[in-house]
Amino acid sequence: MPFLITSAAFAPNKEIPRHYTCDGMDVSPPLNWSGAPRGTRSFALVCSDPDAPSGTFQHWAAWDIPADYSGLPEDFPKEGRDGIRQAVNDFGRVGFGGPCPPQNHGIHHYHFRLYALDVDMLPNPGKSPSCRDVERALRPHVLAEAEVVGLYQR
Repeated sequence: MPFLITSAAFAPNKEIPRHYTCDGMDVSPPLNWSGAPRGTRSFALVCSDPDAPSGTFQHWAAWDIPADYSGLPEDFPKEGRDGIRQAVNDFGRVGFGGPCPPQNHGIHHYHFRLYALDVDMLPNPGKSPSCRDVERALRPHVLAEAEVVGLYQR
């Protein structure tokens, strides 16, 4: 069974509904996954936009997601739960920051990447880590990666 991540809010490579963007409620979309490889002890999730004018913009990183989780609900709380931690995104806030591309900049691609990890908890990525800090900390522990891409433009 392949390692997959999906969202009930949008189909792969289709538009992310306004509700999940800065033009709507700016809440995280529901995400579900399946097919994690044997040996998975936790998950980490990163959402980024490589189409941003200044380079890749980091919208979210969550880690220490328990191995028995098969998804995260819509509007995942910024304070986390069950030991799940969240990084400071490029908006300067902890938790999810929804798509918010510049007006008339064209379609942006939002990559939701899920990582199956070989550790229960990531080695400390720092006191108030950025999404990039989390990505650096998780790299040595990746067993598998799954991705779903959503689109948005203003």
